[in-house]
Amino acid sequence: MKGSDRLRRLASYAFVAALAVVALSCNEAHPNTTLDPHSDLGREIDFLWDRLLLLGTIVFILVEGVLVYVVFRYRRRENQGTPPQTHGSTKLEIAWTLIPAVILVFIAVPTVRTIFITQAPAPPGSLNIDVTGHQWWWEFRYPEYGVTTANEIYLPAGRTVNFRLRSADVIHSFWTPQLGGKRDVVTNRTNYMWYTPDTSISSNVWNGFCVEYCGASHANMRFRVFTVTPQQFDSWVAGQKTPARFGAVGPAAPTAGQIPPPLEAPGVTTPAGPNAPTQAAQAAAQAIAERSSGTGAAGGTQPAVPRGQNPESNPGARLGAAQSAVAAASAGAIAPGYIFPRENIPDYAVPHAPIPGDLKFTAGLTGNAQRGMKTFSGAACIGCHAIAGNPMAMGTTGPNLTHIGSRSTIAAGRFPNAAAYLALWIKNARAMKPEVIMPTLGLDEYDPVLKAKVTSATGGLTDQQIADIVAYLTALK
Repeated sequence: MKGSDRLRRLASYAFVAALAVVALSCNEAHPNTTLDPHSDLGREIDFLWDRLLLLGTIVFILVEGVLVYVVFRYRRRENQGTPPQTHGSTKLEIAWTLIPAVILVFIAVPTVRTIFITQAPAPPGSLNIDVTGHQWWWEFRYPEYGVTTANEIYLPAGRTVNFRLRSADVIHSFWTPQLGGKRDVVTNRTNYMWYTPDTSISSNVWNGFCVEYCGASHANMRFRVFTVTPQQFDSWVAGQKTPARFGAVGPAAPTAGQIPPPLEAPGVTTPAGPNAPTQAAQAAAQAIAERSSGTGAAGGTQPAVPRGQNPESNPGARLGAAQSAVAAASAGAIAPGYIFPRENIPDYAVPHAPIPGDLKFTAGLTGNAQRGMKTFSGAACIGCHAIAGNPMAMGTTGPNLTHIGSRSTIAAGRFPNAAAYLALWIKNARAMKPEVIMPTLGLDEYDPVLKAKVTSATGGLTDQQIADIVAYLTALK
């Protein structure tokens, strides 16, 4: 009875496991699967996986078939003598040496082929993106355009993208499952990975992850990849090139289904009337022209860049690559400042992390962006963050906040980029994301790293001051 009970119990466990597998298999929503590639690199890896899975399955069936045959064919029987012994058989030794060698050849050839393809240099004309992994967020630089952003990548579908991967601290690993294979991000070395997003995915959002354990908030180190049309990418670049301004330069008039309406913040105004789009585009073009020629708010001049000079060695050359996009924007060919519509972001790319239950914020406060800019510029924020257009903010420790109002998430994809979440993040980031480097700024808040309360003497901010900073940051499109 004990044996039969055990079999029944194992059978019930196997039945439940089978039901779970069937239920998961019937679900068509697999947003983070690597088995549905949408790039050339992804398909090369998928082809190798399919080939190895097929060969492995064949080997498994053959080996298990021979094993079962031997077990039953040569099992012990009554009134039977000792079966023939094969120990030391030269034929068998040669057979089970040659067969695995032949199998390994069939495995090695496609594997080596894929390695050569994926490790080859990126083709000329690729879009270069410098990726830097931090604990625990991602920094993305577009050197040809002079654009820096954090935790969000915009890619033009159909154009090859070359990622140059570095780490600012510990080992990370860069992976967007449906676009390309993972690549480690290490210190003192630059790794490379390139792929071409399919033209059929020009309006999609993809989840990206750090897949190498890197500390307490490793699971919270995420990013988003937006694949857009080349025209939308040029518009996005043109918008990202402009300094962070509010109340003077606003987004151009949206076109149906492409550009979301501007998010208004208390105390912020944007150009109105029929000439508003032209004014915004002209201001963007003028800002780029001033910065690329070396004139403008910073003053001074820069020498002309010789033809063919490496764009990374001179800021003027880097910015020159974006002038065509801005010029097209000012001429009316494209509207500068495209941002992927938030209402079109699928639910799997929208974070749903819970907020700490003991973290509160005063209800009913109205922030003022003008006051918020002054508070931000005089607080500890400027020691870590940079905002182009705000000469006080030149920090490099934290994410660049130049156009933070246009991003869909904050805290490396952990929370939606909404005023309520941003206020709580500024108030006590370490309570919302374990052991982040950003200090607790809310007055009388307990800092779990310093194990002490924040006071006015240590730069603590009231809820009203935080609301003002939130109004300022959300206005930076």
